[in-house]
Amino acid sequence: MNIPAELKYTKDHEWVKLEGDIATVGITDFAQSELGDIVYVEVETVDETLEADEVFGSVEAVKTVSDLFLPISGEIIEFNEALEDAPETVNSDPYGAGWMIKIKCNNISDMDALMSAEAYKELIGA
Repeated sequence: MNIPAELKYTKDHEWVKLEGDIATVGITDFAQSELGDIVYVEVETVDETLEADEVFGSVEAVKTVSDLFLPISGEIIEFNEALEDAPETVNSDPYGAGWMIKIKCNNISDMDALMSAEAYKELIGA
């Protein structure tokens, strides 16, 4: 199970990488393995400002559809449009090319409420 130490994590299995006031968000390796083959990623909240824990989109796998929850408050400024043609990238590279959105953070201190890699490993029993 790949859980990069430099990222922050949520109880809903999203990861966050902060660079300045821009956060990149995706789902974890654990989440994509639990979902199985991902066939569609939907994000219709670009240019919207949402609060932490609000639904920003959904991911559809062969067996289920799961909501995606915003880990920190902010404006969604970009969707990874490559996922429209290749949603399976989330399965093969969840922390790289499989990223989902970029957020302009309202409050960087929201990051303090997220889990470290060690805490996330405990959550999933890794």
